[in-house]
Amino acid sequence: MRFLHTSDWHLGRSFHRVGMLGAQAEFIGHLVTTVREREVDAVVVSGDVYDRAVPPLSAVELFDDALHRLADLGVPTVMISGNHDSARRLGVGAGLMGRAGIHLRTEPSACGTPVLLPDAHGDVAFYGLPYLEPALVRDEFGVERAGHETVLAAAMDRVRADLAARPPGTRSVVLAHAFVTGGRPSDSERDIAVGGVASVPAAVFDGVDYVALGHLHGCQTLTDRVRYSGSPLPYSFSEAGHRKSMWLVDLDADGSVTAERVDCPVPRPLTRIRGTLEELLADPALAPHEEAWVEATLTDPVRPADPMARLAERFPHTLALVFDPDRPPDDPDVSYARRLAGRDDQQIAEDFVAHVRGAGPDAHERTVLRDAFDAVRADEAAREVAR
Repeated sequence: MRFLHTSDWHLGRSFHRVGMLGAQAEFIGHLVTTVREREVDAVVVSGDVYDRAVPPLSAVELFDDALHRLADLGVPTVMISGNHDSARRLGVGAGLMGRAGIHLRTEPSACGTPVLLPDAHGDVAFYGLPYLEPALVRDEFGVERAGHETVLAAAMDRVRADLAARPPGTRSVVLAHAFVTGGRPSDSERDIAVGGVASVPAAVFDGVDYVALGHLHGCQTLTDRVRYSGSPLPYSFSEAGHRKSMWLVDLDADGSVTAERVDCPVPRPLTRIRGTLEELLADPALAPHEEAWVEATLTDPVRPADPMARLAERFPHTLALVFDPDRPPDDPDVSYARRLAGRDDQQIAEDFVAHVRGAGPDAHERTVLRDAFDAVRADEAAREVAR
């Protein structure tokens, strides 16, 4: 069976205030063309179809168009909800859509119920594990401690139990939306850490033939059987080095896997440039970046006048401007943003405690802070689910 693995469409999202709907529509057209020309048997979409729980109408219309075009090809699609999606909203009409070959998996309770797609060698069982917010699904899976590894392990226990009851030789594909250990994140993914731990080991998914992951925006291979497709378009300048693509996966009769990357159309390359304003305006080596989307970091010791307007004369698609004067780290004029760069909420809170009290938090206080951040994030997730 040949299937196309994609994820993280984020329909409705913009890129530094540049609307991406046209580029997203071009990607959908590219996906449909790939399905038709490469004789794809199934499409899997591993979450974050939309960028927010209540997407704009234009994004919903594009999603509707994508489903109609895939259904018209007669190619089944299996799709899960991600941490940006409202599972309840995305799952509306799932029963009816399933009759047209569009299989939405948004309910945690259905993790062990696969979509069965046959080929010449028997059935392939596609198990959809939607994004599992630990605090909201712990009761469903009967786990005492709410953590990503715990709930995913419980969901995979259901997958393996169902698979064991099926005829020998039944091949299996799992769709999951998670941060798996070894994956390389970017700046455009929403933090999903619980208890200070965001990632789960790849071994959680042992026992299946292929794991189609979503959440991280860079296409990457964790093992031959565990892969991220990445987002088809860039959504932050941290993705400047990404090659945007999908995985075209062939699953053989014995469950062996071969995968080929299929590049996605990107409207413009991304580039990060750094130097003083005069250096950036004059450096001939930067000529290849003049039509790219640009993030410029200015190292001038004093902020120059009208930097964005002057940069735009040479780099008309400059979207982001960062000031990072070349100063020693202990310089009192170093910006607050620079001092916080790379530090998570927990670390910033602990630094604040140390600043106002003269000593950092002890182990109990760190636990209290971590629980508080987890509670806020879980409450935000619950609010999105209820919208």
